[in-house]
Amino acid sequence: MKRWLGFTLIELLVVIAILSLLATLLFPVFARAKASAKQSACLTNLKQIGASLSLYMGDYDDVFPHALDASDKVCPQIWDAHPEFQARIPTMPMLQEVLEPYLKSKESFRCPSDTGIDMLDFNYPITLPSEPSTYNLYGSSYLFRTEIAFRQYTQSTFRLPAEVNVFFDASGSWHGNGRKLHYDDDFETYLRLTRGYKYNTLFGDLHAKSLSFGGLERAWAIEL
Repeated sequence: MKRWLGFTLIELLVVIAILSLLATLLFPVFARAKASAKQSACLTNLKQIGASLSLYMGDYDDVFPHALDASDKVCPQIWDAHPEFQARIPTMPMLQEVLEPYLKSKESFRCPSDTGIDMLDFNYPITLPSEPSTYNLYGSSYLFRTEIAFRQYTQSTFRLPAEVNVFFDASGSWHGNGRKLHYDDDFETYLRLTRGYKYNTLFGDLHAKSLSFGGLERAWAIEL
């Protein structure tokens, strides 16, 4: 007699249930690993940019580039309180253009997690539309503390170079928890969302690390 070898319907259902359970458990792990890899790549970018800044300043008497970022170019109203700075904006180059000769690739200015922004995290409620990504539209995923350029600072000018933010992610939603800010978000929503944000940040002494929204706020508060 031939014996039929195979799975019964119940056995198949059990196998499918086990596979579904494993998928449910593993997919978040894979997603976190992928996000962590992107954050590491982004942090590496900032370290490379820091190295290029060091080379640039070696050629220009240790002075940071007289350059700006997309937020300054597109939203000059940020500087309404400083008309002397604001007047320079139309003639200033973008920071990535100035540093390009000192970098192996323009890709150093692209964060792998860059999905664009609607609103500037630290200039609520000023908007900076950047779809599909800040890099694609403006050539950089990062923003510059442009006051450094306007005041023509050197590294030795800083009182606390290891605590001053120089360059950082344009949005804390890329590496943090929660969605990015939207045009119509009220202030309460803004405060709730930004609590979970994280920013890869390059400091005045050119080291880089990740900061919370509050951590980057404290870096902004450091007097230059």
